[in-house]
Amino acid sequence: MAKINLLHAINSALDIAMADNDRTVCFGEDVGHFGGVFRATSGLQEKYGKARCFNTPLVEQGIIGFANGLAAQGSVAIAEIQFADYIFPAFDQIVNEAAKFRYRTGNEFNVGKLTIRTPYGGGIAGGLYHSQSPEAYFAHTPGLKVVIPRNPYQAKGLLLASIRDDNPVVFFEPKRLYRASVGEVPEEDYQLPLGKAEVVQTGTDITLLAWGAQMEIIEKAAQLASNDGISCEVVDLRTILPWDIDTISNSVMKTGRLLVSQEAPLTAGFASEIAATIQSECFLHLESPIARVCGLDTPYPLALEKEYVSDHLKVYEAIKKTVNF
Repeated sequence: MAKINLLHAINSALDIAMADNDRTVCFGEDVGHFGGVFRATSGLQEKYGKARCFNTPLVEQGIIGFANGLAAQGSVAIAEIQFADYIFPAFDQIVNEAAKFRYRTGNEFNVGKLTIRTPYGGGIAGGLYHSQSPEAYFAHTPGLKVVIPRNPYQAKGLLLASIRDDNPVVFFEPKRLYRASVGEVPEEDYQLPLGKAEVVQTGTDITLLAWGAQMEIIEKAAQLASNDGISCEVVDLRTILPWDIDTISNSVMKTGRLLVSQEAPLTAGFASEIAATIQSECFLHLESPIARVCGLDTPYPLALEKEYVSDHLKVYEAIKKTVNF
């Protein structure tokens, strides 16, 4: 296996998908010869031509509207939104068109072969317009799948699964980890299941749950807690929609406690949905209230980014508070 970073793993998945099916097209702002603002699509236009990897105008609603049309007529459409913060002009096309296409036509038409890639989250000193985590907006939309990898191995396998899935998928890529996360990744084609969480570390005292870049944070917090004799079960949700209720419930019924950490603000984040569901499913097994460690209910700051984020120390303090409740 090659040792590569998360960015190269995404590029490898795109390369395999385009080689596998000549109806696969990749497009977005600057994705062509330039290779995208983060270089995720480097070399694809040179290899597959301008008809299959090409630049679009700077109009997100147009990118996804065009992607819906391509997918509806049989192409495998992979659209890039340059930053997740700029996905909102395309919100109508995603939640009112892509997500409902199959339903409204009685499956006469669908856009199931649509994948929307977009980098999300903070950690790059991007300020309020290049640091947001908008996954909860899309988790409220039946007809979509929402997927977030945590490392290169996950990124390649989950992206290939997303591209080949029969439903439109919003694939959020943790930009802070693009070059920071490095690991062994098979060079060949492989897929990881969508809708299935992964237990990264087993434990007995508390379940720690996160996704994407926040996984690194809760793993650090779990190590700190282990020094205090607290055994943490660490779980990566991986797919936000549909999410793996069974794996999380089974873990919480074993540990009796749950802490969910997300980069997005606290109010109405996806951690809230998890807390409500697990409270209902595991009420008689809970030893303490479900904890949420999240971003603040403010716009994402520039100068105070470290104070805003849910870091390993905040998670560690919440672990102690929950276990000692």
